[in-house]
Amino acid sequence: MRLGLALGYWGRGPDPGHLALAREAERLGYDSVWTAEAWGSDAFTPLTWIAAHTSRIRLGTAVAQMAARSPTTTAMHALTLDHLSGGRMMLGLGLSGPQVVEGWYGRPFPESPLTATREYVDVVRQVLRREGPVEVAGRFHAHPYRGADGTGLGKALKPITHPLRADLPVLLGAEGPKNIAQTTRIADGWLPLYWSPTRTDVYEASLGDLREGFVIAPMARAKVCDDVAEGLLPVKAMLGFYIGGMGHAARNFHADLMARMGYEEEARQVQELFLAGRREEAVLAVPDAFADEISLVGPRERIAERLEPWRAGPVTDLLVLAPDPHTLRVLAELNS
Repeated sequence: MRLGLALGYWGRGPDPGHLALAREAERLGYDSVWTAEAWGSDAFTPLTWIAAHTSRIRLGTAVAQMAARSPTTTAMHALTLDHLSGGRMMLGLGLSGPQVVEGWYGRPFPESPLTATREYVDVVRQVLRREGPVEVAGRFHAHPYRGADGTGLGKALKPITHPLRADLPVLLGAEGPKNIAQTTRIADGWLPLYWSPTRTDVYEASLGDLREGFVIAPMARAKVCDDVAEGLLPVKAMLGFYIGGMGHAARNFHADLMARMGYEEEARQVQELFLAGRREEAVLAVPDAFADEISLVGPRERIAERLEPWRAGPVTDLLVLAPDPHTLRVLAELNS
């Protein structure tokens, strides 16, 4: 199991420690570093900055949001950074949910998310292969565009720049069972939002027979500390925000996932409290047991014991959300 460093997205401003963490992760032998985006900072610019200050560590987006860019624009970002970094780029994509897609990006959420995702990946793949002009008779991502409001003058094109690699890895963040199953067919890897090494049966039907080399790369917050309860608070805060705030009361993919993982009643309670403006109560309502099973928190000996199920399962890459170099170092030692 390889280790990666997940930096997430910026909050109020850039984290002055992120570059140092990325360079320390490279020194410790971490395989990859990953950036994200929500409705603030973008994923590609910080990754480019990190690329310029590192030499070996692979660079991934986890995730770049599909609604933020046309698929050809995303492919341009990926092939550009792949060239500048000497072939270290990995493209992680996610669809997000209706609240963000329509509220922030000002685009309609696709009525058929699986079709929209499949078309998006198809366009990206065509750009990276550069075998001919990009042509997709798509429902959501038609190339050239032939809509009734178009001029009819669109011309199929292929990229001027020759991509460094036709097989640049494309990974997908997917939560629903059908979306995960499709991911195993059309992508090079899957980026689970929550992963419990003791509940792999939740995904068993969706994963099926995985082809050789398929990447499963979940994120897990890690913290070496003496007080487990205190160390879990950031995990619970993250879960409270995602389950309560990253979606509508009637359509929240994160809450649905928590429910499928055995915490349906708790997920709905967290959601109700958050949407009622009682955010601190929502965070405290996140069960410690759930926060604990999807993270690695506590003294070194406890983390060592809890790391073994992650290593024994189908996970190929553990993307660590770690706030400090000491935790990164401990995990590197335990995983060696």
